[in-house]
Amino acid sequence: MPKNFLTRGPSRSLTRNHKIAIAGVGTLGAAALAISAVPASGQATTSEAAPAAKVAYSSQRLTDVKASVTDQLAGTSVKVAAIEAKTQTAAEAKAKTAEAKKQATAKAAKERAAEQTASRSAARASVEQVAAKSYPNNLNGWITEALDIMKDKGIPGSYNGLHKNIIRESSGNPKAINDWDVNAVNGVPSKGLLQVIPPTFEAYHVKGTSWNIYDPVANITAAANYAADKYGTIDNVNSAY
Repeated sequence: MPKNFLTRGPSRSLTRNHKIAIAGVGTLGAAALAISAVPASGQATTSEAAPAAKVAYSSQRLTDVKASVTDQLAGTSVKVAAIEAKTQTAAEAKAKTAEAKKQATAKAAKERAAEQTASRSAARASVEQVAAKSYPNNLNGWITEALDIMKDKGIPGSYNGLHKNIIRESSGNPKAINDWDVNAVNGVPSKGLLQVIPPTFEAYHVKGTSWNIYDPVANITAAANYAADKYGTIDNVNSAY
């Protein structure tokens, strides 16, 4: 069988119109490519610079920053409060220590004062005991001791006034007793150096002396006290009284 052969027709030269058409197609292709490079907004870029857009910040980020600053301030406040509390505690402890020390010092001073007072009292007692006046156990000693007591109690009288009345009443015998005068008849005889009856002795007894009516000093001071009340002083007594 005979082979099929494709036969080409006679070639034609491109006319001026053909060239214009082909150029148009090329122009359209280039335009299509240019359009495909334009952004999705469909607006073509120009040489003029676009105005700067405002920066938008995230509100969440600002909130986080604010919270962080608040937390830092709160932490600082807690630290400051802790420091102030610690300082106050230390100040209170220091004040308590100072007060305790002050009280201890005052107590020690008081104890020292008490000890010194006791020491002075003991020293005075010792001095008084050493310096205590001693009197002989005789008529002179009895009158002298009685005069010192009378002076201390404000009872008037002199050595001579006492001595003359003692000699007249008892001759200096502290145990003398009158069993014959009216007092003896009445059951209350006069006794002692100055012949004092018991009721008078008890009424005019001088504090600090013996309650024994026969005690020489007690008898003299009681009689002198009675004479001072009745006669102004024992010195004014020159007979029975």
